[in-house]
Amino acid sequence: VQLQASGGGLVQAGGPLRLSCAASGRTFSTYVMGWFRQAPGKEREFVTAINYSGSRTYYTDSVKDRFTISRDNAKNTVYLQMNSLKPEDTAVYYCAASIYTGSYYNNDRKYDHWGQGTLVTVSS
Repeated sequence: VQLQASGGGLVQAGGPLRLSCAASGRTFSTYVMGWFRQAPGKEREFVTAINYSGSRTYYTDSVKDRFTISRDNAKNTVYLQMNSLKPEDTAVYYCAASIYTGSYYNNDRKYDHWGQGTLVTVSS
C-alpha cells in the first residue's frame, strides 16, 4: 500500500487542523493505521492509531481529548482531526499502515508502510 499524507500547514495556537492520509490499493481495510510525528531535534513518537474497522482508537496522553483519528474504508483514507493545537504539536506528521500490531500499536517498528510526512506548524 502507498500512503499520501496531506493537510499540514501553519495554524495559530488553539486552532484546528485536519490531516488526511490517502492509501492506494484495495486492501486498506486490512491495515491498522497510525499517525506518528517528529519534532525538530526529537525522535519520532506515536500519536494515535485506529484498528481495521475503526471501532478502536488509541492516543498518546498528550493529545487525548484534542485529537481524533477516524477512517473511511470506502475512501481508503484515514483522518486526524486536531483541535486546540499547541506550539508543542509542531512536527512533521506521518501516517503509517500495519498488517498487524497486536498490542504494540504505538511501536513504529510494527508499521510496514509510511507516508511522506506533512508539516504542521503551530504558532504561539
